[in-house]
Amino acid sequence: MRRRYEVVVIGGGHAGVEAAAAAARLGCSTLLVTPDLSRLGQLSCNPAVGGVAKGIVAREVDALGGIMGVATDASRLHFRMLNRSKGPAVWGPRAQCDRGLYPRAVRKALEALPNLDFFQGMASGLRLEKGEGFEVEVRGGVSFEARSLVVATGTFLRGKIHVGAEDGIPAGRAGEPPAVELAEALQAWGLEMGRFKTGTPPRVDGRTVDFGKLAVQPGDPEDFRFSHYARVELPDQRPCWVTWAGEALKKLVAENLHRSALYGGAISGRGPRYCPSIEDKIVRFPDVPRHQVFLEPEGLETEELYVNGLSTSLPADVQQAFLRTLPGLEECRMTKAGYAIEYDYFPPHQLHPTLEVKLIPGLFFAGQINGTTGYEEAAGQGVVAGVNAALRVQGRPPWVLGREQAYIGVLIDDLVTKGVDEPYRLFTSRAEFRLLLRQDNALQRLGPMAEELGLLTRAQTEVLRERVSTLEGVRRWFQGTTFTPPQVNPLLEQAGGQPIQEPARAMELLKRPGVRAEALARIGEAPFPPGQAGDALVAVEVEVKYRGYVERELERVQTLREQAGFSLEPDLPYRDFRTLSFEAREKLARVRPMNLAQAARIPGVSPADLQNLLMEVRRWRRQRLVGAGTSGKQEEG
Repeated sequence: MRRRYEVVVIGGGHAGVEAAAAAARLGCSTLLVTPDLSRLGQLSCNPAVGGVAKGIVAREVDALGGIMGVATDASRLHFRMLNRSKGPAVWGPRAQCDRGLYPRAVRKALEALPNLDFFQGMASGLRLEKGEGFEVEVRGGVSFEARSLVVATGTFLRGKIHVGAEDGIPAGRAGEPPAVELAEALQAWGLEMGRFKTGTPPRVDGRTVDFGKLAVQPGDPEDFRFSHYARVELPDQRPCWVTWAGEALKKLVAENLHRSALYGGAISGRGPRYCPSIEDKIVRFPDVPRHQVFLEPEGLETEELYVNGLSTSLPADVQQAFLRTLPGLEECRMTKAGYAIEYDYFPPHQLHPTLEVKLIPGLFFAGQINGTTGYEEAAGQGVVAGVNAALRVQGRPPWVLGREQAYIGVLIDDLVTKGVDEPYRLFTSRAEFRLLLRQDNALQRLGPMAEELGLLTRAQTEVLRERVSTLEGVRRWFQGTTFTPPQVNPLLEQAGGQPIQEPARAMELLKRPGVRAEALARIGEAPFPPGQAGDALVAVEVEVKYRGYVERELERVQTLREQAGFSLEPDLPYRDFRTLSFEAREKLARVRPMNLAQAARIPGVSPADLQNLLMEVRRWRRQRLVGAGTSGKQEEG
């Protein structure tokens, strides 16, 4: 059995799902190969999507026609807009999801795509075809041909689970075997590999928790949607709960550190600094008296709770003991032990910004295989890899998202330009253009790009145009609407401002601190429903309140684009450019940036190096032209 596809995607996690969906939407015959089709888009750790920066990425994936947004809405149990007390540039939508509903919503969305096929099995081998493309072998004697190949294997490459200091159990995740043959096949192609680790906390039976001792955390009541294009029915919300890990837990962990896989020497891979295990917290922050712990629902049809904040690789008996030190969990029963998982990854300096492997044309990597952590980071990479795998087959120019266009662009540029020495996690602080890259304007930033690429259905295109029209209508309303003192003074006083004596335009009133666009729209009886124009209202509010900051960011974007206009040839002899520092030569030769803007972001390349690089490249180009001219004359003679 051997079938031919234009694009084959290995892996059905968040990266693989989005890659397969993107390639299929662009019209390529696409195959998704995964060990278990019932776990497409599995929420392997915390069943939550979004958060600070991550929520913006989830909305960007949706704006590009992806799967994550609609699956999140269909399975949402608890929603909160994080950082609401801060500026809108760092607002982060976050949803706790039903662990069972989410993958079912993903599969439903995927099965609606006419160009996408599925095959359940473990990829066991890869071969480069003599012409163009690859042969993908699957256990059981099945193989497939692919012109472009996306590998999105998550933690499966030689994955090993650790609970306690004993030898780990080979697994891609709990209950599933690792992909050993595939790791060996990729390594045989001469690619550099590394080893990372991540972890997950224990789960508990909610029926054994005393909620009277916990602080309740209700969800936000607003009708927020991650998806711009679809309005699925939202499940009923359930609360989360907050407790604290105190001195008793710290003492138990400290006494048993030698039994931890991480501190007992069983794990060699490095873990994510920004999502530390409870062992790391106790060792690195010994003076912190207590650590916050969240109890989060796993689903509508179960009482099981996810214990967020207690990721661990300690033995199960220690986990049960330290859980019972938490207020409200004194009598709890653990339903699943937490564990650490160690896995192979490929350092991402080996990739182009399209996520194509430099050494092997047509091969793309997406997700944790590139050294990242997080569902949203994986999904964003999946879209980019899937789109570029399809564009390559179709003979179309590659697609690269800039840092000024999307958080996905920030993520990928960080990976390929700076590399990783720990599992990469996205933060708002990593983006220079935070005011331009907000969750509320993801559609207006990326929707037209998705339409131009061909990623959107006809129905999605109609929604996009309607949303753009709504935004323009909101702008016009604020520019043309005037409020009288009796209309608006109560609102101004409530916001702590001075009342007006004469009629004033809505746009001028919106500049005042504490005055919200939605509030003005409601008292002014705007012709658009404020509840349905939420993104547009926030966008206009940011444009007005932060106009000076936005204009400065746009000026910096222009500078970045001018630098990006100075392209750098892929075969530049960086090590021969003696006016550059040795470190700059080594880093430039390793990364091989596409343009001057990317070169400027490489650690170790100084402003002086950039100036010298300009001079060296121009000199190299002149010499090459002279050489070409001389060669041509010799041939003519």
